[in-house]
Amino acid sequence: MSRTRFAADAGLTARMTTVMFLLGAIFVALIVALMLILPAQWAPFIGLIGLGLAWWQWYSSDSIAMRAMRAREVTPEQAPELHAMVDRLCTLADMPKPRVGVADTDLPNAFATGRSPRRSVVVVTTGILHRLDAEELEGVLAHELSHVAHRDVLVMTVASSAGIIAGMLTRGSQYGLLFGGGRDRRDNNNGLPVWLVVLVVSLVVYAVSFLLLRLLSRYRELAADRAGAQLTMKPRALASALQKITGEINQIPQQDLRATQSMNAFFIAPAISGVSLRTLTSTHPSLEQRLEQLARIEAELSRPTG
Repeated sequence: MSRTRFAADAGLTARMTTVMFLLGAIFVALIVALMLILPAQWAPFIGLIGLGLAWWQWYSSDSIAMRAMRAREVTPEQAPELHAMVDRLCTLADMPKPRVGVADTDLPNAFATGRSPRRSVVVVTTGILHRLDAEELEGVLAHELSHVAHRDVLVMTVASSAGIIAGMLTRGSQYGLLFGGGRDRRDNNNGLPVWLVVLVVSLVVYAVSFLLLRLLSRYRELAADRAGAQLTMKPRALASALQKITGEINQIPQQDLRATQSMNAFFIAPAISGVSLRTLTSTHPSLEQRLEQLARIEAELSRPTG
């Protein structure tokens, strides 16, 4: 992670390294498999497309996320109180100040993204600005800034490339089934049709990358809760913010929640209503688990020293 005053997390670093290694191996295996399965003249294009998509995910991660949320960057003149809070936290954490953005939506949430601490952006929604008090908002911002300092946002963005390619190939293979399945079977000397092999390989890669990213995503949220609460020394404020955000999300119309589902892994709380988060596929730990951790930190900070 970057050298800041955010508490280092060896567990997060180990998990990010492991996930990047495993997903990198899967990514390479997927590209090699496609080169072997598909016609030889397609091989260079498959490799270039794969590398190009990974690069584009890394280079444009901040702008892609901003567009997905229809967020805009705001200046200190446009949002003086928000900038002042980010300024104070960055000084406290001894880290470069990221850009600051606001998304005009009633959904109470926040996220951070970017390819490096100096090329990052922290975004809050108008919904969260209207619902949280100053201490609660500070806890949320400290949580998001810890994602930037730990660089786990970058890892999540780059690591998702294998799953995105696999998902694209899965859809492409389904089109092959609809429009070219019969011809592929005849051209393959009664062997397995190419579209079916591509479909199976893509589904396996997508499933593995999906689970690995979910496991990393849950841990990184707990790590950000810990780091943010330890920086501000106000774990109770972050706990209150999480309770408010989760409760208010349940009041947001389902169509609005569905419109932001692609950003769930990056939000401080997933935009999900009426669904249990105690599942293997959840992007976040349960609210109860997060509150229990913050209560332990509160107890540790309150314990007399000496």
